[in-house]
Amino acid sequence: MLPRRMKMKVCLVGEAAVGKTSLVRRFVLDDFDDAYAQTLGTRIYKHATTIAPGGTRLDVDMMVWDIMGQKGFRELLKDAYFYGAHGILAVADLTRRETFADLGGWIGGVREVAGEVPIVLLANKADLRDEAPVTESEVAGAAERYGAPYYLTSAKSGENVERAFRDLAERIAAPQRSPPGGAR
Repeated sequence: MLPRRMKMKVCLVGEAAVGKTSLVRRFVLDDFDDAYAQTLGTRIYKHATTIAPGGTRLDVDMMVWDIMGQKGFRELLKDAYFYGAHGILAVADLTRRETFADLGGWIGGVREVAGEVPIVLLANKADLRDEAPVTESEVAGAAERYGAPYYLTSAKSGENVERAFRDLAERIAAPQRSPPGGAR
């Protein structure tokens, strides 16, 4: 049997400077650059991977939309950028508590346009966890509010980055899940 193929649109959302671009660069290019460069608008990355949800091999083309982390931008262009999203990687910064509070607006914005799509919460900058004010139990509480699994990630070290992206892909592809819009 030939492997099946699926294209997935994933929105990477969260406030500015939480590490969204660094995470997607680590996932797609296996690269890290600690020089901060603000994303203007959106940047789309493509990454091909293979998963096996339910034991069936599936070749996946993930189109990862790295979206600028400004609230005004989110409200202005959410219909254009979030339309057709299959899943959300919601990113917060372990060293900045307020970035967790802001996730609700990002998740709500995507779901308002794309429907009840799967979410995976990423608490980024885990390489700084010893000096971070946010505890893992607080991250777990935030993830529970959104009905999502969470990962402590580090774009710098690569910790849990591949695992988190693949987890979202498997949740999107899960056989029991209906595609966005209720179509089959």
